[in-house]
Amino acid sequence: MPRSARDNVRDVPHAEAPSVITNELAVEIARLGVVRDSSEVGTLRRVTDLAERAVVGCAGATTVRWTLPSPGAATTAVKPRLSAASHPDLAELIDVQLALGEGPIFDAVSVRAPLSCEDTLSETRWPVHTAAMLRRGVRCFTTTVYETADMLVTLTLYGVMPSALDPGQQAMAALLVAQGGAAVSNTREYDDAHRTAVQLRQAVAARAVVDQAKGILMHALGCDAETAFAELRRISQTRHMKLTAIAQRIVARNGLPDVP
Repeated sequence: MPRSARDNVRDVPHAEAPSVITNELAVEIARLGVVRDSSEVGTLRRVTDLAERAVVGCAGATTVRWTLPSPGAATTAVKPRLSAASHPDLAELIDVQLALGEGPIFDAVSVRAPLSCEDTLSETRWPVHTAAMLRRGVRCFTTTVYETADMLVTLTLYGVMPSALDPGQQAMAALLVAQGGAAVSNTREYDDAHRTAVQLRQAVAARAVVDQAKGILMHALGCDAETAFAELRRISQTRHMKLTAIAQRIVARNGLPDVP
C-alpha cells in the first residue's frame, strides 16, 4: 500500500477512537444521494475515499457492486459487476479475489453479514488472498454488506496495523455502504428512466416524420394512408434502409425519392 496511505493511519487505542462526522463529511455523505452528480463507479469511488477519511484506522478501502439473480433465473449466483478502490494496490486485492472466485468479499456476500480479520499474519481462511494482502502491507480488514432488492454492495476497510480497525467503527462503515448502496441503486433507476425517456422521444420523433412522409406520398400518389405506408415499406426494403431514414429523405425532398 502507498506510504501516503500508511501515514493516514492513527495509532489510537480503541477506546480513544470514536467515530466523528465533521460538517464537511456530513455534506459529502449526503451528496452521495445526488444521482445526477456521479455514475455508479464514481459513487463507489467516493464511498472508498470517504471511508478512508472518516473511519479511524482505515488506510484504504474498496467497494464492489454485486448483481443479484432475477426471479426465476436458472442460476442463483451473485455476480460482481463493478468495483472501486482508494489505491491501486487495493484494486489488485479485488482482482485476486475475482480471479479466484473466492475470498472474504465472497464469504461476506454468501452469509450477508460483516466479516473481519484482526491480523492477517495469523489468518488461515484465505491463504492466497492473505498472502496478497501481506505483500501490500495490509494487517487487518473488515467487510460490510448492504443489500437492496436487486443488488449488493460490499465495502472493505483495510488497516496497516493489527486490530487497527476498532469494531466500534462498524457503524460508520455501515452508514457509508448503506448510503453509497442506496445512491448506486438510485443512479441505476435514474439512468433507466432517462434512457426510457430518450427512447420515447426518439420514437415520437420517428413517428412524426413517418406521418409527414405518408402525407407527402398520399398527395403525390393520390392514395390513402395505408397504401402510402405500404409504399414506404416497399422503398425501405428495396433500398435496405430503415423506414424512418426513407421517411426523412421524403420529407427533406418533399416528394418521392428515386427508387426502382
